[in-house]
Amino acid sequence: MNIVVDSNIVFSAILNSQNVLGHLLINGSKYFRFFTIGLLKEEILKHKTKILKISGLSQEQFERSFHTVTSRIFFIDDIVLNDSEIEKALELVSNIDINDALFVALTIHLNGKLWTGDKKLTLGLKIKVSLN
Repeated sequence: MNIVVDSNIVFSAILNSQNVLGHLLINGSKYFRFFTIGLLKEEILKHKTKILKISGLSQEQFERSFHTVTSRIFFIDDIVLNDSEIEKALELVSNIDINDALFVALTIHLNGKLWTGDKKLTLGLKIKVSLN
């Protein structure tokens, strides 16, 4: 099964790879294929200083956690997404959070499941999908 993980899940797993999300992502890769958008890796590194400050992780702990978590995920460049997938995703997230459009488009592209910690997104997508 293809599972698209959004930034909430990946950030949480890196912040604490010993928590439930971290364990599921790390150990679940034996049973599932995890994907996310390619830009997320750069986004994480862009916020590295903030992550270190919030988490209390040392540089070495961050690097180890970052590598452990990201090595379980396939990072897909958004260039593989076609216009119709992006348009459908934009339609789905338009009244929820436009920043989640690429995760939704990748989920459509892979015919997968979206794993997000964003309750507003989850509820909004459930409502929109059930109306169609």
